[in-house]
Amino acid sequence: MVKRTRFDDESCPVARSVDVVGDWWSLLIVRDAFDGSHRFGDFQRSLGVAKNILSTRLRALEDNGILEHHGRDYTLTAKGEALFPVIVALRQWGEAFAFEPGEPHSQLLDRRHHQPLKPLEIHAADGRRVTSGDTEVRKVP
Repeated sequence: MVKRTRFDDESCPVARSVDVVGDWWSLLIVRDAFDGSHRFGDFQRSLGVAKNILSTRLRALEDNGILEHHGRDYTLTAKGEALFPVIVALRQWGEAFAFEPGEPHSQLLDRRHHQPLKPLEIHAADGRRVTSGDTEVRKVP
C-alpha cells in the first residue's frame, strides 16, 4: 500500500489544512454534516461510500476535532463549524466553473429570505476587497 504524504509539520497553513480535511470524502462528510446528516447511515446513503472508508474518515475527523460522536450521532465541533466558509467557497467555485450554463445543481439558500448567498469576497484589514494580486505570502525562514 502506498504511504500517504503527511503535511502536519509544514509551516504553510494550507498544507496543514489539507492534511486534516484534504481528501474528498472528508470534505463531503463535512458538507453533509452542514446539510443535516448526523448518523453513519445518513452519510453512507448520501455518499454511497463503502462502510470501511466512511468509518476511517469519520474517525479521522473525530481525531482531528472536526466532528464529535455522541451515541449514534455525529455533530460538528466549533472547529468543524469554522469550515463553513471553506465549503461555501468550494460550492461557489463549483457553481461558477463545474456546470454548463443552465445546468441544474443544488443551491445553498439563506433561510430567512430563501435567496442564494452573495459570492464570498476577501477583504484586507482596512475593509477593501483584495484579490490574489494584492497579497503576498511571508514564508517562515
